[in-house]
Amino acid sequence: MPFPTLVSSRRALAVLGAAALATAGFAGAGAAPASATTTHFGMKPLHGGVHGAQSQSASARSTSTLSVGSSASQGVVSPTPKVYLVFWGSQWSSDPAGVAPDLQNMFKGLYGTQDTWGTILSQYCEGVAKGTVTCGSNGTHVQHPTSSPLAGTWFDNTAAAPGSATAAQLAAEAAKAASHFGNTTQAPNLNAQYVIVSATGTHPDGFPNSGFCAWHDKTSSSYGTLAYTNLPYVPDTGVDGCTTLTDGRALSGIESTETHEYAETVTDFWPSIGWNGGNGEIGDACENMDAFVPLSTGSFDLQGLWSNSANKCVTKG
Repeated sequence: MPFPTLVSSRRALAVLGAAALATAGFAGAGAAPASATTTHFGMKPLHGGVHGAQSQSASARSTSTLSVGSSASQGVVSPTPKVYLVFWGSQWSSDPAGVAPDLQNMFKGLYGTQDTWGTILSQYCEGVAKGTVTCGSNGTHVQHPTSSPLAGTWFDNTAAAPGSATAAQLAAEAAKAASHFGNTTQAPNLNAQYVIVSATGTHPDGFPNSGFCAWHDKTSSSYGTLAYTNLPYVPDTGVDGCTTLTDGRALSGIESTETHEYAETVTDFWPSIGWNGGNGEIGDACENMDAFVPLSTGSFDLQGLWSNSANKCVTKG
């Protein structure tokens, strides 16, 4: 499988310091990341203790405006999003924070009238002129799901995942997942996103020393171009890591991180021909905004997203 082109969003960790990382179970804090040569944009710093809506000047808002990078009618957005959660490796016999059930419950609630966060995405589309900032009724829009976007869950636990998986190994796992779920042509993979969730104590692409909370990308495969996410075990960074909330919940950071990556995959499906602005993708300009949002399956930490129609970061459409 070709090495993926890592040009898409990465949520960046703040410098936690050697003591904090050691407490979280990571040795060698500050060491060079395992895959330091990849290109990325959309860093997501950790700013613990920042609450409420993000304040932006008029010039900052203008810079954040998203425009579409291609007039293509495929791969720009995911019109009918479908999420496949892949819990990679036999190491998932241990899940101290309860990540696996939490992520499933979150996606089971991201649909319908109670989900006003997901409606932010519906203003973005594909099949319009490059440079478009307002779709109006033109193009093919992202559809707000009327049922759960969680299309499948797989515990790929017949063998241990690599302790420090490379980007190429993560991409290969996405292709393996496409085969497992029967998505073996390009057609179903125009909406499928494969979230490769690594177990506690593992270091996918150098996490956490490589400075990100997660990233998403595309890769070529025999099943077409695939969209996938590298989602590390964020609770290993400690309580309140990768979120601006200070609620003491071990799961807030991974919820915030995955909603950031989910929304960016939906609106910039094959990066970076989708929706981008001067501050990056839909989640990048809004990294300082998290909100604890009730869904039908519970309440979750959802990160704010950039809305062109509102001309600001919002947590509901």
